Amino acid sequence: MYYQEDIECMPREELEKLQLERLKQSLVHAYEKIPFYKERFDAAGADPYAVKSLTDLAKFPFTVKQDIRDNYPFGMFAADKKDLKRIHASSGTTGMATVIGSTEQDLKNWGDCFARGIAMVGGSEESTIQISYGYGLFSGGLGAHLGGEAMGCAIVPASTGNTKRQVQLMKDFEVDILACTPSYALRIADEAIAEGLDPRTDLKVSGAILGAEPVSPGMREEIQEKLGVKYCDVYGLSEVMGPGVAMECGHGHGMHIAEDHFLVEIVDPETMEPLPVGEWGELVITTLTRECCPMIRYRTRDLTRLIPEPCTCGRTHHKLDRLKGRTDDMLIIRGVNVFPSQIEQVITQFPDVATHYQIVLTTKDGLDNCEVQIETVDDFPFDEIRKLEKLRNDLMAEFKSNLQIKVNVRIVEPNTIARSEGKAKRIIDKREGLA
Repeated sequence: MYYQEDIECMPREELEKLQLERLKQSLVHAYEKIPFYKERFDAAGADPYAVKSLTDLAKFPFTVKQDIRDNYPFGMFAADKKDLKRIHASSGTTGMATVIGSTEQDLKNWGDCFARGIAMVGGSEESTIQISYGYGLFSGGLGAHLGGEAMGCAIVPASTGNTKRQVQLMKDFEVDILACTPSYALRIADEAIAEGLDPRTDLKVSGAILGAEPVSPGMREEIQEKLGVKYCDVYGLSEVMGPGVAMECGHGHGMHIAEDHFLVEIVDPETMEPLPVGEWGELVITTLTRECCPMIRYRTRDLTRLIPEPCTCGRTHHKLDRLKGRTDDMLIIRGVNVFPSQIEQVITQFPDVATHYQIVLTTKDGLDNCEVQIETVDDFPFDEIRKLEKLRNDLMAEFKSNLQIKVNVRIVEPNTIARSEGKAKRIIDKREGLA
């Protein structure tokens, strides 16, 4: 099922012709309207008026998050104030906030991109979508809302929190599509089960559009099984738009990029040289249609690859593989690179533990110490010491085998670890010298 079949299934040759035309416009737009880009392009000797092919983009410099912070608040805006219709901003907890604006056309394009994902999980203008992403300066809730409006759905703007009420709304309003973070979808499912419901039959939800945080294959399967839904992974980031940059079709295995709006590259994070299709590296995005905040070669820090095989769903836009991690989320523990997703994947192999966990890093005798706190499932006999010790030892052995480092395991009772209503807080890093 398609939302914009003529665009989503456009022949590659025609799509690339459209991309080149839009790339030229976007580069010139950024150069003429934003002093930051004019200075950077001139310094690099990159002429936006001389672009002849898509590969010419590699001549232009990268943009990073710090560039947006340095131009706080409106230095990266190309639109006149009268044309500005919305402003989103990061929390600024790790530095100056990043501010991104949208024109009316930007918002329309955003809605269309997200609506493609609604169609991918079988949604239509007859659907009711419950949006349990946070509303506000965070782009998740309002981005999904735009998609629901574009599709013509009935929208339940539930935002996050009050999980009992979320379940009640889903049941009473016969919600058939849920949009939120994966960890919150799991929490909603667990709440429904705790109330004596079977979400697969007592709720009408058939599709879930989940994103804004990494998810392991094991956790994904758990959500699908508990909710009984078709799973749509959604990728996006506020710096280039918000959720909807890429979305997963019903055939799974990757997310179709909205390539009529975004030109993507995969680059080697060490050399920054573009990599061939199929190789893993850092995702770099150039916006092709953004009016207010064009982004040229934005380094996302996300590690992924372009899937070379065509999708059997008929869509011609390239697919991103599931994210492997982030270059800046990568933990270096005793000199070994470790991604939280690797730890989660080990946890999901053990049926006696739940996917609620936290990684606590400390310094002991001058060395990194990694402890993973993990909850058991409700029916695990927590008072049987032998079973508890065996589970702990088996987990530690599996971590050692997969990560090549020692990981201490602390098994805790169900509902011990604090739950998140948005993105789950998985890592607590107390190591000396890192504060």
